[in-house]
Amino acid sequence: MSMELKKAIDQISKDKGLERDMLVATLEEAVRTSVVRKYGDDIDVEVSYNDESGEIEVYQFKIVVAELDDEDEDGNAHIVLEEARKHDPSVQIDDEMGFRLKVEDLGRIAAQSAKQVIIQRMRDAEQELIYDEFKDRRGEIISGIIQRRDKAGWIINLGRTEALLPKEEQIPREHYKRGDRVQAIIIEVRKEGRGPQVIVSRSHRDYMAALFRREVPEVDDGTVQIMGVARDPGSRAKVAVLSRERDVDPVGACVGIRGSRIQNVVQELRGERIDIVVWSPEIATYARNALSPAVISRIVVDEEENLLEVIVPDDQLTNAIGRKGQNVKLAAKLLGWKIDIYTETRYNEANAIGRGLEQIASVAEISIEQFVTAGFQSIERLREASDEELASGLGIDDNRIADLRAAINFLSPAPSASDGDDADGETE
Repeated sequence: MSMELKKAIDQISKDKGLERDMLVATLEEAVRTSVVRKYGDDIDVEVSYNDESGEIEVYQFKIVVAELDDEDEDGNAHIVLEEARKHDPSVQIDDEMGFRLKVEDLGRIAAQSAKQVIIQRMRDAEQELIYDEFKDRRGEIISGIIQRRDKAGWIINLGRTEALLPKEEQIPREHYKRGDRVQAIIIEVRKEGRGPQVIVSRSHRDYMAALFRREVPEVDDGTVQIMGVARDPGSRAKVAVLSRERDVDPVGACVGIRGSRIQNVVQELRGERIDIVVWSPEIATYARNALSPAVISRIVVDEEENLLEVIVPDDQLTNAIGRKGQNVKLAAKLLGWKIDIYTETRYNEANAIGRGLEQIASVAEISIEQFVTAGFQSIERLREASDEELASGLGIDDNRIADLRAAINFLSPAPSASDGDDADGETE
């Protein structure tokens, strides 16, 4: 029996990958728990595993006393002197004596209890090992078999444990069935009562970066660095790259010969279109690259508002915004800036009106916000307004109205009749 216990410990250690010392300590603690349950909390026992004989040795320790008191009627913690001298004639009061207990005497219930404790401790130790293994693998691509579906998402069998692919981490319109092999990236490892929970994702931006590291040697060795990823999972993505070496084209390295490298990533992501753009420390240049394939006329940078005003030729507005706003949304996400798109015509008109209003507001000593709030958003609208409209809208008296009209006439005079004739080509 003792040799069978030794073989069992060796086999479990080998099969489960658990440390032998930990198993022995667990076994000793389980036996001690069973002894305490049978004899009570006041018993003083020491449990040890003899590796040579393969036996569990249990010793009960008692203090020698003149007589037992009411608190220890069963003699679990004490032994009277007369009884003690039958075992050791030289023993004295207050000495401590050890007596070996037979494990077999624990009884069937105690033995079953010990077995349950051992199984639970082994399970806890195995789960701790799994947690330690996977917590350091965040950001790593794993492969597993779809096992089942529950309310939280798909459960993937990884071999030693399971992973959860939550609904929100799936690529839209992707469908699986039991037995399908799937790849994903580990984004979180949680400690839970039932064991470690490995959370994986296929829609996370880091998954795309990890795929490029796997497919592109220059990314893996750091020659080409991925500076940012923005995804509309399953549809389109933008990846910003930078080369650390002059003679290495970062876009070409990621695309590969005849698109071989990027196609491997696209296929894994079920046809998700990927734009590779060159990163730049200069935000205007970076934005120009990120909004590709649209042609950009110029970019106005507002650092205080973290805003980019992007002006494009009138025929490039659709390209810049993209279908359902996808191109500009991904570019904004990639840059981390707000982006407003204007056609050249609209921008020039808006700014011409704006500059004129600012000048009039300054001369008339009326804030431009007052003009806008009152509905006077153009010089023409101000010129056409009656005195009553100006007085009620802006809250100014007749003298201020006169000053305002003088400013309008001085800074933006109305076209004369002769000017209109010249414009129509009807000069005499």
